Amino acid sequence: MANHVIKATKMMIDEMRQHYASYITDHLPTGALFVAKLAGCTITAYRSGKVLFQGKEAEREAARWTNESVKESVPVQQPHWTAVSAIGSDEVGTGDYFGPIVVVAAYVAKENIETIKNMGVKDSKLLTDEAIRRLAPSLMKAIPYCSVVLSNPTYNEWQASGMPQTKMKALLHNEAIRKLVQQLAPLEPEAILIDQFIERDLYFRYLEGEKEVICERVYCYPKAETIHVAVAAASMIARYVFLNEMEQLSKQVGMELPKGAGEQVDQVAAKLMETHGLSVLDTCAKLHFANTDKARRIAHI
Repeated sequence: MANHVIKATKMMIDEMRQHYASYITDHLPTGALFVAKLAGCTITAYRSGKVLFQGKEAEREAARWTNESVKESVPVQQPHWTAVSAIGSDEVGTGDYFGPIVVVAAYVAKENIETIKNMGVKDSKLLTDEAIRRLAPSLMKAIPYCSVVLSNPTYNEWQASGMPQTKMKALLHNEAIRKLVQQLAPLEPEAILIDQFIERDLYFRYLEGEKEVICERVYCYPKAETIHVAVAAASMIARYVFLNEMEQLSKQVGMELPKGAGEQVDQVAAKLMETHGLSVLDTCAKLHFANTDKARRIAHI
């Protein structure tokens, strides 16, 4: 079994914990902060700052973080993109136990960039849900966009088949971008910027075999919302759609579903199982998260 070790900062380990939230297990070796088990790779982060990658995909998964650490310290060498007509694409819901994954592609023409910025558009993670609900409807009327929602039953089906979440996101981003490109035609964006969740080469590798893959002028960058306001707009609309989906799911199961993947989530999942049985979680949750087992223990199921 291949092993690969990297030295990570506390900030990077925190980013890893968030990135791998859906794969984290309860069993920790001595000195470990978290253990995440992916298909083909197990990641163990230690208090010492060392992160161990084990498995056939160890080198590739480790390279994702070593490459990102370099990119974080070097300014993106595409400053002219801030003033071009571009599509931005971003996703939400990947680290939430309850709710779907939502991907949105949004287009901002260069002549509208300042107008959109003046609307208060920024990365959704920097805004409260209340602010998102207030700002997003006007934004959605002002720019072209397309959203794709991966429901929980379909997510669970794909995950059970062995599909990694990164491939799911690649498929969803391509679909949202494809639909928006089709909607904009014959107009063509000067750039298509994806908020990076994986290296560009692996992104396209995941899309091999798909009927329609948007390849031209597609770039993946970390913190892409700082490069072009279209990515920030996409993140805000995606969050708005996700919040609405969560409302509908809450009504469907008769209980308010919390966001995230913390202890409160475990308690609500346990109550759902006690009320409706284990099968209810397939309709509203990502079953492979560690929260499922925690909730079962709470509910004694």
